[in-house]
Amino acid sequence: MKHFIRVAALISAVLLITSALVAAQAVGAANGVSGPAKINPKADVNAAGFAPPYWAYPVNLPDYVAAPEKGERMRVPSSTVTYTLTQIRNFFSPPDWHPEDHPAMPPIIGQGRKPQVWACGYCHLPTGWGKPENANVSNLPEPYFMQTVADFKNGTRRSTVPDILPHSGMVAAIMPTTDAEVREAYQYFAKNKLSQQRYKVTEATMVPKTKVQGSWVLAPIVGAGEGMEPIGQRIIEVPDDPILTTLRDWRIGFTTYVPPGSIKKGETLVTTGGNGRTVQCTICHGNDLRGIGPVPPIAGRSAIYTFRQLYDFKDGARHGAWSAMMQPVVKNLTLDDMIAIVAYTSSKMP
Repeated sequence: MKHFIRVAALISAVLLITSALVAAQAVGAANGVSGPAKINPKADVNAAGFAPPYWAYPVNLPDYVAAPEKGERMRVPSSTVTYTLTQIRNFFSPPDWHPEDHPAMPPIIGQGRKPQVWACGYCHLPTGWGKPENANVSNLPEPYFMQTVADFKNGTRRSTVPDILPHSGMVAAIMPTTDAEVREAYQYFAKNKLSQQRYKVTEATMVPKTKVQGSWVLAPIVGAGEGMEPIGQRIIEVPDDPILTTLRDWRIGFTTYVPPGSIKKGETLVTTGGNGRTVQCTICHGNDLRGIGPVPPIAGRSAIYTFRQLYDFKDGARHGAWSAMMQPVVKNLTLDDMIAIVAYTSSKMP
């Protein structure tokens, strides 16, 4: 009987947690902002203290259908090249709108290797700058770049919401890569330092109503349902031109809306640790947050991308070789703390 009671209690606890996660994501789905998400069974959401917010793990809505191919040649500003939608969606040939922005792409960047190794330049863009749904891999330290690839391959770097295509695709594509291909990718992206602010962090009480409109990125609703709403405890990061962002034009920036007071609070946590609440980020990432030695830069990155990393560290979904060093940093952080930290780091020049 005691064994039965323990099992029943355990099942009830699991169901309660699952219900909470589903409900948290369903709020987004009900409001037309994001689809339901599956949670990594190895993630300990109790350790995180709150469910993964939909805005940090945006999922395409269940009824999302990509625009059909009509044979039209697509264009972006300041570019002389054109592509059809089919060409733009080719994982083995990333659209190169502005070849003058980067060196010549080696095979692993511009072609990949069929059938499974997607071109690195597709998701991370030919410049390596990435977008909110994936990493900025430009100018990373070599030890960090190599260890990250190793963590993806050995399964220790996973996401709390692992089925989002930018993450699951990364895992699938990187598994067959050779050491030579990984080094080739590192050497290419190391030449492409990001020297401009792509994310404009803005404190606001009201933000545009948004939904995931493809490419796993939130964008303002246009037409039925559009308008403004309170920001609450959220980060709303949207492309300045959703259409051009979907076409993978890397010159398009993003606006990152954060709650009032976030940047100042984040500065305190990042630079002082907030009276023992966390470990100041500047110790390892440098006073300018541009990295020290093997420690990567975190300045000027997407706020929701950085938020996901903090959350994945905290709930254990990400537990690679160097993850233990992040545990004292994230252990006591609340939702508001994480929002503040990434608001500040994203506001800094990369």
